[in-house]
Amino acid sequence: MDSWTSAEKRILRSLSTPAKIQYFLNTIPFRIEGGNETCLSPRSVLRERKAQCVEGAMFAAAALRFHGYTPLIVDLEATTNDADHVIAVFQIDKHWGAISKTNHGVLRYREPIYKTIRELVMSYFHEYFLQSSRQKTLRTFSRPVDLSRFDRRGWETSQEAVWYIPEYLLTIPHASILNRKQIARLRKADPIEAAMAAIEEWPAE
Repeated sequence: MDSWTSAEKRILRSLSTPAKIQYFLNTIPFRIEGGNETCLSPRSVLRERKAQCVEGAMFAAAALRFHGYTPLIVDLEATTNDADHVIAVFQIDKHWGAISKTNHGVLRYREPIYKTIRELVMSYFHEYFLQSSRQKTLRTFSRPVDLSRFDRRGWETSQEAVWYIPEYLLTIPHASILNRKQIARLRKADPIEAAMAAIEEWPAE
């Protein structure tokens, strides 16, 4: 696996806490146009200064690893008419937190205050809905995936797309968070919640 350059290391060294990694991701535009057509490595995210959600999660995992954390991501799986979301997760004092790249005022950073991954995932539930129908759509989540399993493929510094990572997420077991009766009783998001979720950090170019 190619090593980080001196310039890249300077940037990563400055991102010494999960909060600083999140602040950095917030400063780079969200990839809107072509967002589903790219899967940049962390090195390419540094170079292009753009990222969609899985690219942001992989970059965050790599930055966390640089500072001694295990590079972990979790896949949040929605209904078929909505998009999945991927977050980088970390532990501090045995509590879980998350770093997230999103373009909206929801599904963002989580403080490391959650005792379990399920508890962390459930903190996203009420924010996870379709803007068009306001139906809540989060249904399952994966166990944390240690990205070091892809070290032989050079996922951190690859010049090529790293599609094999999101493709792997599609193959692993996911835990359900609702049963059928609970799904049937779900209330739609309020109009004010929908208005908050519609706020965009980075408008389309």
